[in-house]
Amino acid sequence: MIFKQVFDQKSSTYTYLIASSKGREALIIDPVIENVGEYIKLLNDLELKLVKVIDTHIHADHVTGASKLKDITKCSTIMGHHTPAESVEIKVEDDEYIKLDDLKIRAMYTPGHTSDSYSFLMDNYLFSGDTLLINGTGRTDFQNGSSKDAYNSIFNKLLKLPDETLLYPAHDYKGEKVSTIGKEKKQNPRLQVNSVDEYVDIMNNLNLKKPAEIETNVSRNINLGA
Repeated sequence: MIFKQVFDQKSSTYTYLIASSKGREALIIDPVIENVGEYIKLLNDLELKLVKVIDTHIHADHVTGASKLKDITKCSTIMGHHTPAESVEIKVEDDEYIKLDDLKIRAMYTPGHTSDSYSFLMDNYLFSGDTLLINGTGRTDFQNGSSKDAYNSIFNKLLKLPDETLLYPAHDYKGEKVSTIGKEKKQNPRLQVNSVDEYVDIMNNLNLKKPAEIETNVSRNINLGA
């Protein structure tokens, strides 16, 4: 397997490139439109063919590079079944598998940050989107977000995975690249709660500013960045 993690400075977004070393087929998770040239160079340098691109959800803080990548490489676009993006080619269900040569990636419906949020699990690599972050969790105050849904997604789905599962989120704002489920259970301050009500109370009092270009980004991302 080939695995690369690419960071976008402006939005603190992590994009992931996964490929089969056997058939040289590649998949990209959460691409940022400004970095498409970098992804294409990486694919060419590694002699890979991009066949699929996944967005974990409709992002509010950057524009996806999915449509641009499709135009250049003819790859298929993928999102979870609950996405409002009508132009996405493949909508996967909860627990459905995406195949990439000999690799299998499991789609997991994990709403809360947004109503269309999915996480993706490949072996012991968890790509959690904005649902579970390193030492944090995704905000739940816009895009049909729900703190109760987030609690259920995190505590009853993601934290049920083995402790050694590697956590790769869609964002990090402090330079962290990877964690584990076990580490987050012990150290993530948002997870040190005893009930759903306690979690909801924390999330309701974050008082975060909305992303500067949220309306533009969301409307473009519903069209996969086109």
